[in-house]
Amino acid sequence: MKKLNRILVAAVCVDIGVIAAIPLAAQPIRAVPGLQSPTPVACFGCGNGNGNGNIGISNGNLNGNLNTGGGNGNGNGNGNGAPQTNGNIGFMNGGTGNTGAFNGLGNSSSTSGNNNAGAFNGNGNGSTNNGNGNLGSFNGYANGVGSTGTNGTSNGNGNIGALNGNFNGRFNR
Repeated sequence: MKKLNRILVAAVCVDIGVIAAIPLAAQPIRAVPGLQSPTPVACFGCGNGNGNGNIGISNGNLNGNLNTGGGNGNGNGNGNGAPQTNGNIGFMNGGTGNTGAFNGLGNSSSTSGNNNAGAFNGNGNGSTNNGNGNLGSFNGYANGVGSTGTNGTSNGNGNIGALNGNFNGRFNR
C-alpha cells in the first residue's frame, strides 16, 4: 500500500507541476556528523530588512543574524549615518548656518562658529559667542581660548575679507 501511495503522490505532483520529496524508506533523518547548525531552532521570517539606506562608513552591518523563533532580527541598522547639516551648505561645515567649506569647526560652545560664509571661518573658538557672521576666509579664529566664566566672549564676529578677528580674548580668568 505504501508503494502505491508514493506512486500516486508522485503522479499528482507531476500533473500539477509541484516538486515533492518522497522518502524511499521510513527512516529517521540524521544530522551530518561534525556539522552543527548555529541556530538550534527553526526561524521563520527572521533577518529581513536589515542594513538598508545607510550613508557614510561602517553603517548597517551585522544586523539580523543568528535569530531563533519567528519574526526576529528584522529592520535593524537602517537609515544610519546621514549627515546632520544644521542648516549648513557646502563641505565639512560645523556649527549652524555656515555656507562654504570648513566653517564652524572645533568650537567649545554651540554659540560660536555660526552663520559664516566662505572658507575656514569661525573655527577653534573657546568661551561663547565667538567667530560668528564672518564673510571671506580665515576670519574669527581661536578667540576666547583658555578663558573662563564670562571672559573671552563675543570676539571675532562680523568680519569681511581674510585673516580678520583672530586670536582675541584668550586666556582670561
